[in-house]
Amino acid sequence: MEKLGFASRLLLGLIYFAFGLNGFFQFLPMKPPPLPQAAMAFVGGLMQSGYFMPLLSGTQVVGGFLLLTGLAAPFALVILAPVTLNILLFHLFLTPGLQNLWLALVLTFLQVVAMAHYARVYRPLFSRR
Repeated sequence: MEKLGFASRLLLGLIYFAFGLNGFFQFLPMKPPPLPQAAMAFVGGLMQSGYFMPLLSGTQVVGGFLLLTGLAAPFALVILAPVTLNILLFHLFLTPGLQNLWLALVLTFLQVVAMAHYARVYRPLFSRR
């Protein structure tokens, strides 16, 4: 379990760090698949807000960096949990079919395994005193 938790932390950190940097520098060629109308409206609203996409990319870069280096990894996992959840829910409810869902499922799996690896850190937060 130790090696799986370490590997999931590094892989999750690499994914978030790379895609977060891509949000700023667009070094990965992105040709998004055609999205349904509801998904386009959702993404369009986020982009038109003007602040959300840079905030999301910055959060991914910082969280990914913390996971890759191991500095404050439990904190980074808490920060990235809502991002992972929203990726999963976006693909579950707004994009039909499994072709887009696989990455969301992989991210969710990595997130859960990495958080389980740090269960000793999180457990006291939920105990009664």
